[in-house]
Amino acid sequence: MYELSKEELEKMGAVITTGEICRQPELWQEVIDMYKNNKVLIKEFLDKVKAKAGGRVRVIFTGAGTSQYVGNTVVSYLNLHGDNGSFIFQSVGTTDIVASPEEYLFKHEPTLLVSLARSGNSPESVAAVEIANKYVENIHHLTITCAKEGELAKNAGGDPNNLLLLMPDRSNDKGFAMTGSFSCMALSCLLVFDQTAIDKKSDYVRALIELGKEVIQREKEIKQLIDCDYDRIVYLGSGSLAGLTREAQLKVLELTAGKIATVFDSSMGFRHGPKSFVDNKTLVFDFVNNDPYTRQYDIDILEEVHADDIAAQVAAIAQPGAIKFTGKTFEFAACKTLLPDGYLALADVMFAQTVALHSSIKVGNTPDTPSPTGTVNRVVKGVTIHSF
Repeated sequence: MYELSKEELEKMGAVITTGEICRQPELWQEVIDMYKNNKVLIKEFLDKVKAKAGGRVRVIFTGAGTSQYVGNTVVSYLNLHGDNGSFIFQSVGTTDIVASPEEYLFKHEPTLLVSLARSGNSPESVAAVEIANKYVENIHHLTITCAKEGELAKNAGGDPNNLLLLMPDRSNDKGFAMTGSFSCMALSCLLVFDQTAIDKKSDYVRALIELGKEVIQREKEIKQLIDCDYDRIVYLGSGSLAGLTREAQLKVLELTAGKIATVFDSSMGFRHGPKSFVDNKTLVFDFVNNDPYTRQYDIDILEEVHADDIAAQVAAIAQPGAIKFTGKTFEFAACKTLLPDGYLALADVMFAQTVALHSSIKVGNTPDTPSPTGTVNRVVKGVTIHSF
């Protein structure tokens, strides 16, 4: 797909999505450049939030669908590498906050609501901010969005308690499925809250860009891994890579319009029932963690499912490590820097996006407009926001 001409991709209804997957490494460089240019402003804002709180602040990453899964992906990493003396990191969907505010927002606890959105026009995204403003006594906002003309961006303007971080213009995906918007917002969250030194974070991003380009260059190898009769896909991982699995499987559901069934879980959690999903038409992928301790559990479940000899394919997606899977592995080779899971997730998601793209074509879908009935839309419609 990545080597096809624009004309060939247009005939397949895949020119937009294919292009948006491919340009992510370029966008990641733009994201870290934007972060460096705004680093002082960001620090001043976070210092103000901490000073006003007088104690630890709940940082709630929130969004709907893929935007929520940004939070799911980064929280585990930030629990280890964020400023945990000042912040408590959590991920809660706007859909949950709006539907049941008092179960997710604590009136008397200082809160920083990190709103994540591609368009910023989803009714739940706008409503979550409004409800938080009404209900939480000490509330601040960090708005990370890809559309400067969206409602979230417009509402953030001029509010001293709301810092707006706009993602690169090209991250505002025009395709149905979020790709670059997801990875850019996730990277921005990591850069803002990761306490790792800026030089080291820059090294991480340089390595990440190399891995992303490698996914594009080795597309044929990914296609070979899925060149079999399958109608089910499983994604597994640990830590932040467990958080990523939900986004990985969503890409398959979206781009195939549900024609390929999916399951996601943590590597250890998979044994506790969800493993029943595996049959002879199932692809099982595990995003392998680079932490030596955690990696053991990822490899264990891969070896177990491989030994069961039921699945159509079992494969690891990994950087080189001392412990290796004895079965098939898509092993990144372009970079010797071993990335921590929060950053590695963004290279891994490009692998998952590539699998979803090919799966969409396999079932006869058009990736740019995969919902033939129109019942699922790029920006959610038909939502009634009731008065709170």
